[in-house]
Amino acid sequence: MGALPVLTAGASAASASSAAAATAAAAVIIDPSAQRQTIRGFGGMTHTAWIGDLTAAQRDTAFGTGEGRLGFSVLRIPVPENQADWSRDVATARRAIELGATVIASPWNPPARMVETFVRGSQTNARRLRYDMYGAYAQHLNDFNGYLRNNGVNLYGISMQNEPDYAHDWTWWTPTEMVRFLRENAASIGTRVIAPESFQYLKNMSDPILNDPTALANVDIIGAHLYGTSFANFPYPLFKQKGAGKELWMTEVYHPNSTDSADLWPQALDVGEHIHRAMVDAEFQAYIWWYIRRSYGPMREDGRISKRGANMAHFARFVRPGYVRIEATANPASSVYVSAYRGGNSTVVIVAINKGTAAVSQQFTLRNGTASSVSSWLTDASRNVAPQGSTGVSNGSFTVTLPARSVTTFVTG
Repeated sequence: MGALPVLTAGASAASASSAAAATAAAAVIIDPSAQRQTIRGFGGMTHTAWIGDLTAAQRDTAFGTGEGRLGFSVLRIPVPENQADWSRDVATARRAIELGATVIASPWNPPARMVETFVRGSQTNARRLRYDMYGAYAQHLNDFNGYLRNNGVNLYGISMQNEPDYAHDWTWWTPTEMVRFLRENAASIGTRVIAPESFQYLKNMSDPILNDPTALANVDIIGAHLYGTSFANFPYPLFKQKGAGKELWMTEVYHPNSTDSADLWPQALDVGEHIHRAMVDAEFQAYIWWYIRRSYGPMREDGRISKRGANMAHFARFVRPGYVRIEATANPASSVYVSAYRGGNSTVVIVAINKGTAAVSQQFTLRNGTASSVSSWLTDASRNVAPQGSTGVSNGSFTVTLPARSVTTFVTG
């Protein structure tokens, strides 16, 4: 068994020596028969009214799957409160669908005629949906869904409210109000319904939905955001207990912040670890960034893929919708994180992140594996999702060097 090439042809002797001296890690055992969640995709948000639309070239970079593309398979767009604005994001949504992505939508506010103000703590002009407008609001969401369908965009799902528990600048909902809407009105919406999209995955927003059989019957996707959510709060035992037949999506985040450049290294590796934990610890089925094109996002303002974006592409390009996460040794060494996924044709995709300052010699073993080779792609300080060739697999095992501060995706062949 040979190690995958991790050095460029012009690598120095010192670099080669460093790679040869990689510390050994415990073997990663991958069991394709131990299936976890079905993956719906990885993606991001576009919001033309706030930051402008993606250009035609940027749409292809975001949703294309070839070299130099992000490979996004989910697009999130807003639901404008005014029908006159419904066309704003159609062009990008249509192109995303042409490239194989699914589209979801989230509202920040209902139409103004449906809203009333109230006093909420120190906020004297807080907004909420009038109780007598619940039916009209459901029709508003359904009309938006129909408008998009008539313009070539079949929504995968629509949310009832973006961040109802962090709504100082938009519309508040209490858990009781969300349950009432889901019980009485959501069934009339002609696509999958997403709720509650809590800003910090606060379970007090979603527990009441899971605990109400009628409300739960009328929701399809439990959506959550991960702003400041600790890794300890990623697992959701109540969803595993009561969410059979429902999906669990992470519908918005930026990480670790929105102030630093997305090209800072090794900070960008935090994104890789965050996605890993969202898949392995939280068992989300989708992972969606905030703005696709932003200084802190996966695509820079000039349309080029950032280091944070490269980390996302290691998942998005290779772990496609319908793949299933399979059991794998998640933390074989300090600062090493591994997840694995199986495609319908028995392809296995492995994403390995080494946040440590030393290279790691890593063995991977696929139980009952029949693969004869693996191909790999590498991101480190100087490369972004760079093809690294292939190596042989012997008796289901192969050993590679994971360079210091890197992320590598392996695909069996």
